[in-house]
Amino acid sequence: MITPLLRAATVAALTVLPLTTLPATAAAAPTLAPRAAVTMPLGQAIASLPRAAESRDGYTRTAFKHWVDADRDGCNTRAEVLLAEAIEPPAVGARCALTGGVWWSMYDEQRVTAASALDVDHMVPLAEAWDSGASGWTAGRRQAYANDLDAERSLIAVTAKSNRSKADQDPAQWMPPAAAQHCAYLADWTATKARWTLTVDDAERQALATEAAHCPGATVTYEPVP
Repeated sequence: MITPLLRAATVAALTVLPLTTLPATAAAAPTLAPRAAVTMPLGQAIASLPRAAESRDGYTRTAFKHWVDADRDGCNTRAEVLLAEAIEPPAVGARCALTGGVWWSMYDEQRVTAASALDVDHMVPLAEAWDSGASGWTAGRRQAYANDLDAERSLIAVTAKSNRSKADQDPAQWMPPAAAQHCAYLADWTATKARWTLTVDDAERQALATEAAHCPGATVTYEPVP
């Protein structure tokens, strides 16, 4: 099992930091070694995202295989995120069943005491990723994206209610109900798009830039995936 990382302690930070690289196995998705980390102001990072019109033609959620157990330790990606983000670690039983534990949901600033009450959200939803360039990826790259444990904020444990409110919407359509988390959310969203070289449409770019104006000093750090 991957040693839980105390990600919740930095959940409100505006900088997105990388996780330790997972061990590779023959059964895992193709290894996509990240390049050197890039850090820049949030506004500059938003401006650097490539612009393109979005298209959902051909999208199906099954195009992104998840949740996998890449290191074959018995815990799939969802469980690994829950273990990493727990502020009070749960007990781990047979087949990685989690009992107990405490989490903090960033989107609505809620304390959660049951793993079953949490969803693991893709910071940039799978459908949005498809719209923004993933439609042209290989199946292996889409699997790597859907199970990205190498970037701390690509996946995040939040209340099921807040995640389902967000659904597949981008920041032009949805922002976390907790206004105090908006700057962190913008940084996380932008870092994920930049990491995977995903595009933005005009409405999304405008919404990101408008919101970022309220986040002086915010920065984004990400490791690009080739």
